[in-house]
Amino acid sequence: MSKKKIIILMLLVSASLLLTGCISRNDSKKFKEEYEKLNNTKNENNNKMFRTVKISENNPIVYQTADEIVSRMDKKETFIVYFGFNSCPWCRSIIETLLEVADDLDIGTIYYVDVLDIRDTLKVNDDSKISVEKKGTDGYYSLLKKFDNILSDYTLYDSNNNAIKANEKRIYAPNIIYVEDGKAEKLTEGISDYQTDAYMELTDEMIEDSYDKIENVLEELDD
Repeated sequence: MSKKKIIILMLLVSASLLLTGCISRNDSKKFKEEYEKLNNTKNENNNKMFRTVKISENNPIVYQTADEIVSRMDKKETFIVYFGFNSCPWCRSIIETLLEVADDLDIGTIYYVDVLDIRDTLKVNDDSKISVEKKGTDGYYSLLKKFDNILSDYTLYDSNNNAIKANEKRIYAPNIIYVEDGKAEKLTEGISDYQTDAYMELTDEMIEDSYDKIENVLEELDD
């Protein structure tokens, strides 16, 4: 290879690395702003105040679509993916801990899929039958197939609190999943067993329990 070609190749690689770093930093900033903008605001669905969260601008979040995650699994990649959305009260309960664990384990990338608008919306009718209010995206249904081995069954409840199975799996928020060589291996919601309400004040015990649950999944990336 000529010296000129080597120099051009080095420049292309450098440009690619700079572009990747720029995208990552933009995603980190976007994620911080997206979650923190709900601080000190009220959830209009229940009139409760959203939990205040503080997120570093140097966080490892990289936004992905459902299709991009499916593609990464098809390519047999190994990674961590977090499913959630900024107004999810349970997500806001664990997000700071998730990022703390990632920092402690020196994990540079956590892929993030906002599931709020891509999932289907189901409801239980008066006759205790389930109907679809809104279909999920094709990408979401592809994710259900990819993660079928670790996802829980989707169960709804009628007015008498009877469990009605939807006959499909569900990606809940939050879901933190470890994928190894394209296969889903471990999943956690990261929510402490001691936390019984999404809006309750978090105790040290809850945070430590949440940390352990998340660490148990993220540490697989280090092995």
